[in-house]
Amino acid sequence: MADFLRHEMKNQSPEQRVKNFDEVALGFDKATAKAEAERCLNCKNAPCRKGCPVGVNIPAFISYVKNDDMDGAVASLNGDNSLPAVCGRVCPQERQCERFCVRREKAGGSVSIGALERYVADYALKKGKQQERKVKTTGKTAAVIGSGPASLTCAADLQSHGFDVTVFEAFHKAGGVLVYGIPEFRLPKDIVKKEIDNLSEMGVKFRFDTIIGKTFTLDELRKNFDAVFIGTGAGLPLFLKIKGENLPGVYSANEYLTRVNLMKAYDKNSITPVQRGKHVVVVGAGNVAMDAARTAVRMGADDVTLVYRRGREEMPARREEIIHAEEEGVKFELLTNPAEILGTDGKVSGIRCVRMELGEPDSSGRRSPHAIEGSEFDIICDQVIVALGTSPNPLLRDGATGLEITSKGTIVVNPETGETSLENVYAGGDAVTGAATVILAMGAGRLAAKSIIEKLGDK
Repeated sequence: MADFLRHEMKNQSPEQRVKNFDEVALGFDKATAKAEAERCLNCKNAPCRKGCPVGVNIPAFISYVKNDDMDGAVASLNGDNSLPAVCGRVCPQERQCERFCVRREKAGGSVSIGALERYVADYALKKGKQQERKVKTTGKTAAVIGSGPASLTCAADLQSHGFDVTVFEAFHKAGGVLVYGIPEFRLPKDIVKKEIDNLSEMGVKFRFDTIIGKTFTLDELRKNFDAVFIGTGAGLPLFLKIKGENLPGVYSANEYLTRVNLMKAYDKNSITPVQRGKHVVVVGAGNVAMDAARTAVRMGADDVTLVYRRGREEMPARREEIIHAEEEGVKFELLTNPAEILGTDGKVSGIRCVRMELGEPDSSGRRSPHAIEGSEFDIICDQVIVALGTSPNPLLRDGATGLEITSKGTIVVNPETGETSLENVYAGGDAVTGAATVILAMGAGRLAAKSIIEKLGDK
């Protein structure tokens, strides 16, 4: 008989984890995974699936776990998801698959789909190389620009359908935001490496230190490949545009996290160190803001304050990340907006803020914040990290003749196929939507691959 109440993963204690960069969530053991799997009702119409952007057959892989058939669970999950160990850790399941679970409202809480996905994926990674599938080659070639979640998903799907795939990455490591943006304590880099190694074993080729728009142009790639997928993400940070933003001690979350995650600035002997603020303010309330705040704690800050102009209900970060940040001592200043960054002797010494209130809902149902007159106050700090979102890097546009771009710098695509204004050039992920989630980017990569396969695969 299945337990009635939802099982949650165990975590490192807050007191322990703030002193290291090790993964916070410890995952399910076999007994807990089986008990949680037994809570799944195996609904005939599987409402959970409509919340999954890549269409994972959730009841199917959970049924295999329930029946102690882990190889079956792996085969089922890998057939739908190219990066299951990643998704099990960073997807906002509470707003996606688990949101539609029949058990959510009346039967002890929704099934822990994300934790079960992680359990199955980690089992596969520990077991090692899977049985190779023989794929009939199409003779077609595809260039994939970038190596984040959209690109990796597209590359995997194309390679498994007989395309010869080459991934072009600007950095010296593959993974995109998975390696430079998401901290080790939330997504261990060896997990990402193993997932990428699996793609290499499939035959996907990677070319590093290659910037499309500089090393090669998009026009040049089009001459040498049958299809091109653009998954360059959104790496250009947005700023506050307030006085004092150019002071030393102000970082974009992109730079801060990249320096710590990819360039190992947490190591005191790092050749690319980053300032270790003692009194840190993080502006924003998404997953990136939580990552930056929790990283600052681990970098030795005495106090970290997160400033957000809306209320707790409007915070876009995953619920788990918000809870973990609070447990780790991050202070939230909600309904608060920065007005000026203060400096002393040419360095950050504080941030002036104003209290906000939410107005009536607009046509979309969202309430806009408005400043409360005379409510200004200062927060003492020596470091400010801005996590307000990002836009696509404009470098790609050099040598991209005819590529249609929006006023925000994102790439225009056919929503049904992912194809751009250029024939046989597709795009997806943050380069199209602006900053979003890993799983949505993966869904876009899968859509583009499907379109490419249908159009070119049998020709």
